[in-house]
Amino acid sequence: MATIDIHNLSGVKVGTLELADEVFGAVNEDLLWEAVKHYRAAQHAGTHATKNRWRVSGSGKKLWKQKGTGRARVGSIRSPLWRHGGTVHGPQPRSYEYAFPRKKLLGALRSALAAKFADGKLIVVNAFDVKEPKTKLFREALDNLKVASTALLVEEAKNGNRNLELSSRNLDGVELVRRNEVHPYHLLRYDCAIFTQPAMEKLQVSLKDSISKRQRRAAEGAGEGEPKKAARSPRRRTRHEKAAEVA
Repeated sequence: MATIDIHNLSGVKVGTLELADEVFGAVNEDLLWEAVKHYRAAQHAGTHATKNRWRVSGSGKKLWKQKGTGRARVGSIRSPLWRHGGTVHGPQPRSYEYAFPRKKLLGALRSALAAKFADGKLIVVNAFDVKEPKTKLFREALDNLKVASTALLVEEAKNGNRNLELSSRNLDGVELVRRNEVHPYHLLRYDCAIFTQPAMEKLQVSLKDSISKRQRRAAEGAGEGEPKKAARSPRRRTRHEKAAEVA
């Protein structure tokens, strides 16, 4: 079982945390791509709109009679064939969101965490103990943790840390999310991910409980040999066999 160091905001190591093999295992890149695609599709506003012949301005009166003029027949000045007329089959407001299985989302989250840990971009702190809402002081804390690029801050959902929100919101490339709001897209978008110890422990437990029995056996019994196959149930007799016994 892998372990990760726990630091405080001064950059000093204060402990270690064990990481579950079921969570920090293999990385499924295909599943990550699907999760990011679903997230970005849900962010699509979908407010595009065009005017058809019933929405453009103009009279609906027939311009000239149907026959006898020698000209092409026309019914309205708002016809799509005319200049300033309506648009045919143009885009209309709609939602781009679609259903995404929860098991696939949790699997993508496990893969994103495993990728961050493998790259050495996962940081765990004991707590975001920010005493003053000062951006400069929090920037110094990030420097102590050797965070030079963008960073994702993950706090426990029940902890309302107002000083942390005020200190981090003005930093470019730094985003604060709650544990129950973290998404694989967030972990892939930012260079570093900084979790508090309670947030990482609870997220690890929830992700570990969501895996299937087959994945749990593969993670726990790796190298212990194949499990014994269950005994097959006796074959049921067919109708012809029963009739032959009666005869």
